[in-house]
Amino acid sequence: MKQRIFGWISVLFGIVLSLAALEVTAIVWLYLEDGRYTSAEELFERTQNTYVRDATKGTACRYVDTLFPHPYVAFVHHANPPCGIPWVNNVGLFGPDYPVLKPTDRYVVMLTGGSVASQLGQNAAPPAPRYLEEELNRKYISPNGKPFMVLNGGDGAWKEPQPFILFSLYASSVDAVAVLGGFNEHYFFWPGAEERLERPLSNFLDVNPFVADENFGDAAIGWVMGRIAGTLALNPILGHSHAAYMVIRGIEQAAKGKDIFKSAKKTTLNSMFHMPENIRSNHKLAFDTQLGLYQKYIKATVAVAKDNNVKAAYFIQPAPAIGKELTEEEKRVVGDLSYRNMYGNIVAGLMTLRNGGTPIFDLTQIFAGEKGTIYADHIHYARDAANESPGNRIIAARMGEILAENWGFQRKP
Repeated sequence: MKQRIFGWISVLFGIVLSLAALEVTAIVWLYLEDGRYTSAEELFERTQNTYVRDATKGTACRYVDTLFPHPYVAFVHHANPPCGIPWVNNVGLFGPDYPVLKPTDRYVVMLTGGSVASQLGQNAAPPAPRYLEEELNRKYISPNGKPFMVLNGGDGAWKEPQPFILFSLYASSVDAVAVLGGFNEHYFFWPGAEERLERPLSNFLDVNPFVADENFGDAAIGWVMGRIAGTLALNPILGHSHAAYMVIRGIEQAAKGKDIFKSAKKTTLNSMFHMPENIRSNHKLAFDTQLGLYQKYIKATVAVAKDNNVKAAYFIQPAPAIGKELTEEEKRVVGDLSYRNMYGNIVAGLMTLRNGGTPIFDLTQIFAGEKGTIYADHIHYARDAANESPGNRIIAARMGEILAENWGFQRKP
């Protein structure tokens, strides 16, 4: 009996020693990678971008638990308990409710795009600063003399044609539309991209699981692993384990690029937006095809705006790979920057629309003179506990200047 007990103790002791050795090895490995000690909590945070993490901060809910299917823009959010976001409005986005008829006591600007646009409009609960709205009201007088109201029309993982569709739905309810985009669209310009620009990103799979038995692709796998990492991060033991983080990262890196979720179905999400092989195999042709699709939606936005007597402007957002000398803190969180030349080519292609009179503006150099930390991850801007954000303030100020010049705002004395 004693021998059996001692045997079990020896086995348990061996397991504990092995786990301890694994943890120490992971700490040393990550120390050599980062050049400093990084807590497991911070490492787990890196697996989820700031937009995803902020939506469920302080709760046991996952980001997917806040999502809600939408018949036209694929997915929005909900305010339903227990995991709903209370300040979600009547259309599933953040901020004030969308009007059916154009208000007469406000000058209404729809700000639409992806998560960066959503944060600029403000996706946090009041009284978090509404950066663009505050900037416009502080410095400018609107064309109708009424206060500016900025409707938040952005959401995480949105890209064209979602901004175009949302604006089309509410074009008769607003005075102006400003689109901020470019980064989410750029994923479809990578060599070998299999789908057209219009394919919704992986959030769509989360709210429509019946289409999820096909090849997710790198973005979807990264999204799923982010959710797993988020769950582990909440665990009182594994959330402090560097070894657990290394396991999650290793699985993600091993899975990326492999078709591990092939579907036998003939009709799938991929098939609906499939890019023909003769286009995909020719990188220049594929790039030009995606660029043409992208340009189409920008021009369509301007056309719908003109038809509804609405002002319009398109802004190409900055990205860490272009136009800023990154701080050491930023270098640790911005990820792979190999898209620099490709993103620059997209910007150059989009800016040719100005030759036809399209009001499109390049913001990629806006942080060129900034020496402090702007980026909190691969694309979003750092915010403090009070939701103050130098990046969002700089973007709001520059957009305000451009809109004032192009839309005829008067500057306040």
